[in-house]
Amino acid sequence: MSRFAPVVPTVLALVLAASACGPGGVQGTPGGSGVRDPYFPKSGNGGYDVTHYDLTLDYTPASRRLTGSAVISARATQDLSAFNLDLLGLDVTKVGVDGAAASWNRAGQELTVRPRDGLDKGRTFRVAVDYSGTPRTITDPDGSEEGWLPTSDGALALGQPVGSMAWFPGNHHPSDKATYEITVTVPENLRAVSNGEPAGETTSGGRRTAIWRSTAPMASYLATVAVGRFGITRTTGDDGLPLYTAVDPAERAGSRASLARIPDVLAWAEDRFGPYPFSSGGAIVDRANGIGYALETQNRPVFPGAPDLLLVVHELAHQWYGDSVTPMSWRDMWLNEGFATYAEWLWQEDHGGDTAQEIFDALYAGDYYEVPAENEAIWAFPPANPPDAASISDAPVYSRGAMVLHKIRETVGDQAFDRIVRGWAAAHRHGNADTGEFVTYVEEKAPGKDFTTIWDEWLYGKGKPSRP
Repeated sequence: MSRFAPVVPTVLALVLAASACGPGGVQGTPGGSGVRDPYFPKSGNGGYDVTHYDLTLDYTPASRRLTGSAVISARATQDLSAFNLDLLGLDVTKVGVDGAAASWNRAGQELTVRPRDGLDKGRTFRVAVDYSGTPRTITDPDGSEEGWLPTSDGALALGQPVGSMAWFPGNHHPSDKATYEITVTVPENLRAVSNGEPAGETTSGGRRTAIWRSTAPMASYLATVAVGRFGITRTTGDDGLPLYTAVDPAERAGSRASLARIPDVLAWAEDRFGPYPFSSGGAIVDRANGIGYALETQNRPVFPGAPDLLLVVHELAHQWYGDSVTPMSWRDMWLNEGFATYAEWLWQEDHGGDTAQEIFDALYAGDYYEVPAENEAIWAFPPANPPDAASISDAPVYSRGAMVLHKIRETVGDQAFDRIVRGWAAAHRHGNADTGEFVTYVEEKAPGKDFTTIWDEWLYGKGKPSRP
C-alpha cells in the first residue's frame, strides 16, 4: 500500500530519477529486457549471467508485508551500460552495484539498473536491491496461481513459470541457474522452510530467523519459501542422504504413509536414473487450499495437501529431470513432465501394477481415463510444441511426452533405454538442455536405429499418430 504524498515533491523526484538514468559517458549497451522465450518473452534478461543469490527476507503474515534485500552476484556477458532484473510489484527503495549507488527505474516487471561506471564484458559484479511491500499472487495463462500465496497461517512461494519475480528481483528464466542463500525472519511461533540445507536458526525479540543454503545451481522457478506452523522431521535415506520434511499439522496423518516411502522412492530412482543430484531431500506439505498442483521445488518438493504415493514419485523424479537437468526454455517443458510421468509408469511396472506398455496401450486406445474428453486431450498438440503459454502444462506435455519415451524404449530395448535415461541425466547434471539436444543424444546413443517416426509423429506431429 502506497502512502499519499504532496504532488510537487513526487513530480520533482521523478524528474531527478529520470535525469539520473541517462547513460552519460558509460560505454556499452543495455542488456535485453527478456531472453525471447517463446511463451514468456519478457522473462529473464540479457547481458549477464547470475552465479549466486543472497536473499534476506522478513515476513509478517498478519499484515502480509514482506521486506527484502537481494544481493545478486553475476558476470557481464557483454559491455553493459545498463541491465534489467525481473521484479513484479513491491516497492524498491535502494539499488547499488559493487557498493556504489546506481540509478534505476521501473516499467512493468522490469527493474532497469544503470551502474555509475558501466560494466565491461567478463566482469563479475554484485547488485544489491532493497525492497518491500505486499507481494503479489500471479494468475497464470492457464488460470493457476503462483507467486507469493497466502495460506491460513503464513505463505507459500511457488515460481513456475514466472512467480519467483513476485518475491525477489532476478534473472527469472530457467536458462540462468545459480546458487542461493535465503535468510527468512518470521514471527517466533512460525517456521520458514526453503530449499537446500538448513544453515542455522535463531530467535530474538519474538522473531525466528532461519538460513537455508543451496550449493547446487537452481533455476529461480524452483526456489521456494514456506511460512507456517510445520512439524519438522529429520531422517536419512538408505545411503545416509539427509531428509528434511516439513508438514502442516492438519496434513500430518494423511501424509504419513506416502512420506515414509521417500527413502524407498529415492533408492529406486537412483537405480533407474543414476545418482541423486543433490545433497539432501525431503518435502514440504502445506495446507494450501485452492492451489491445485504440487511443484518440484529443488530437493524439497512442495505439496499443497497430503500427497499420494504416485505424486511423490512424480515430484521426486523431477529432481533428476527438471531440477538437475533444467529446460533451456518453456518450450522444452515436456522434458520435465514427460520424464516424471514416465517415472510413474516405471514405478507401477516395478511394483506389481500395470506395465508401462499397458498404460501406453490404454492411452492410445482411448480408455485410460473414465472421461472421454480426457482421453482425447492428450492428442491436442505435439508435446514439443505447445500452441501457447496456457498449454505448457496440459495433457500432451505429460502423457504424450511419456509416450514418446516409451516409443524410444520400444525402439532400442530396455537395456539401451536405461542407459539413455541415466546418461541424459548425467550428461546435463546441474545444467540446461533443450529438445534438439535430447534428439541428438538419443540418436548418438542408439546408432543404426531409425527414430524418424517417433520425432515426426509422436514428438512434433499433430493429432493422433498412426501406430505400426
